[in-house]
Amino acid sequence: MSIRIGVAGWSIPSALAGRFPATGTHLERYGACFSAVEINSSFYRPHRRTTYERWAASVPTEFLFSVKLPRTITHERRLIGCQALIERFAEETDGLGNKRGAILVQLPPSLAYPGDIAEQFLNELRSAITSPIVLEPRHASWFQPEIDHMLQRLQVSRVAADPARAPGAAQPGGWRGLAYFRLHGSPRIYESTYEKAAIEAHAQAVATCDAHGIDVWTIYDNTTYGAAVQNAFELEEALARYNKPESD
Repeated sequence: MSIRIGVAGWSIPSALAGRFPATGTHLERYGACFSAVEINSSFYRPHRRTTYERWAASVPTEFLFSVKLPRTITHERRLIGCQALIERFAEETDGLGNKRGAILVQLPPSLAYPGDIAEQFLNELRSAITSPIVLEPRHASWFQPEIDHMLQRLQVSRVAADPARAPGAAQPGGWRGLAYFRLHGSPRIYESTYEKAAIEAHAQAVATCDAHGIDVWTIYDNTTYGAAVQNAFELEEALARYNKPESD
C-alpha cells in the first residue's frame, strides 16, 4: 500500500459516526475506514509498550501508525544529549511491531538549523529505530539546498506542511522515497475545513507521487471541529475518482 490517508488521532466526530462501524473501540472503528493514523499523544507523554501492543492488535494487518517523537527530545533538549530518551522511545514503540510506520520529528519554530547537531541526532535516531523518519522543521533556516542534500543522504524525508511557515515548506523535501503531508487547516490552523478544490488539487499531487513510485502519507490535523475526518474521507473519494479507469 503506497498511499496512506489518516488523521492526527482517532477520535470520531459524532456528525460522521454513521460512516464507521457501529461497534468496537474508536480505534477499531477508525481502522476499518482509514489506512493510517498519527499518534500525537506520544509528544506529550510516554506510553507503555503494552499500550502500543494493544493498539497494534486493534487494527487491520496493513494498517500503519506514525508516532510523534516526544517534546522532551525536540523542544526541551532541542536534539542534544537524547540517546537515552531515543532508546526508551524506540523500546516503547517497538510494541507496534510491523505496524509502526513513520517517526515524526516536529521541531519548535524557534529551533534554527543547528549544524552538525542535527546530523548527529538524526544518525542516533536512525540507529535506534528502523522505521522511516520524517522531519517537520519550522524555522526558515532549515530550507536550504545543502540541508536538503543532507536529509537525502540520511534518508530522512522533510514534511510538506500546510500552512507553510517558510518558503518551500509546503512541498516534500529531503529523501524522495516518502512524501509525508501534514495538513493543519487553512486559513485557521487546526480548525478550517479544506474545500473541494484543495482536496482535488491534493489528490492530484498524491497520485503524481504514487506514479513516481513514492510512498505517500496524508495526515489531516485540522481536528478541532472534526474537519480532519471529513477531509480524509473526501480525499479517499477524490483519489478513487482520480484513479477510476475511463470507460470506453
